[in-house]
Amino acid sequence: MPRRRIEKTRADELLDELLEDYQGPEAILGQEGLLKQLTKRLVERALQAELSHHLEHEQLQVNPDLAVTEPEPLERNSRNGYSAKTVQGELGQIPLQVPRDRQSTFKPVLVPKGQRRLAGLEEKIIALYARGSSTRDIQAQLQDLYGVEISATLISQVTDVVIEEVRQWQSRPLEVVYPIVWLDALVVKVRDGNRICNKAVYLALAVNLEGNKELLGIWLSQAEGAKFWLSVLTELKNRGLQDIFIACVDGLTGFPDAIEAVYPQAQVQLCIVHLMRNSLKYVPWKQQREVAADLKQIYQATTVEQAEDALTTFAQKWDGRYPTISQLWLRHWERVIPFFTYPGDIRRVIYTTNAIESLNRSLRKVLKTKGSFPNDESVLKLLYLALRNIAKKWTMPISNWKAALCHFAIEFPGRIPD
Repeated sequence: MPRRRIEKTRADELLDELLEDYQGPEAILGQEGLLKQLTKRLVERALQAELSHHLEHEQLQVNPDLAVTEPEPLERNSRNGYSAKTVQGELGQIPLQVPRDRQSTFKPVLVPKGQRRLAGLEEKIIALYARGSSTRDIQAQLQDLYGVEISATLISQVTDVVIEEVRQWQSRPLEVVYPIVWLDALVVKVRDGNRICNKAVYLALAVNLEGNKELLGIWLSQAEGAKFWLSVLTELKNRGLQDIFIACVDGLTGFPDAIEAVYPQAQVQLCIVHLMRNSLKYVPWKQQREVAADLKQIYQATTVEQAEDALTTFAQKWDGRYPTISQLWLRHWERVIPFFTYPGDIRRVIYTTNAIESLNRSLRKVLKTKGSFPNDESVLKLLYLALRNIAKKWTMPISNWKAALCHFAIEFPGRIPD
């Protein structure tokens, strides 16, 4: 088969001409390489074109007949030399000659007045920051990759822009119904004056009626408590969330009461994973596997009656050594059993806070590089950016969602909007 001939474009011919005397990567990508020179000239040409368009548009506004007839001589705006400006880009510092006009009405779009960075650099800074890189790490990476020297102040200014986005996102309207909502908190260290203290980051993760996961908000408080959760739930309701079918929570004292105060029709499901962890902390490591296997018989039972029998059997076997465990399950029994109402597919979704536990693991990977945060805003800024990256993966509904929704329609009649 004969080779297909590839027609060269004008751009290809220009590239061939530029690379005719190719002298290695440094000649193209180096500090004074071809790519940097081309970027400089391309930006300057684009700025010239912007000014030409501005002058033409301005003159048409002064004399609309200019497009049709030859005008009388007017005192019109015109070019007025250049001003020097140095911008930061992925290729390092680029000195530019920015064209000016006599009436100082020209406002460049490509490199706006006061801006010292070319498009792309801010995105790189924010992307590195969102992955937990420290300011020093970001400086080092940009220096190594692009030869760009970035100050800590500049990095802070770039990432501070996110705070306004966080505020808007945090106050956005919510859907009327979220069938399942997981509520949990994780701990971060924040500097408070001369000391470092622990603060709780509250997270509300939900599944909407289409079966897609959605984070409803992030809140920060001195410590996790039912009283603060009450204020979080009240805020969610004020933002439009009027009904929750199932709220999955840990064993925090007073938490179910706080939920039912705002959403009296919600079923509160205790997280079995948290209950298992709390149970096994009383057991020596060598016996944990055996105890866990016996507890598994309880929450994997087919019916409530079988679960009660399994709990009785567990108590008979282990109460002699670990009486606290069966008592722990009995105290929370009314919050353990709601998921027995549902078939296996739905149980796997609601019996544990695995969804939010997975989210927390992803966040901890980002947080592990941070010894402590200088203030609350820096916590919200980093977590929001990290969560924005994580949410990009939430593109598909959770497994068997249509079957779950049909079950909810029967279990909670009249509560799914038309």
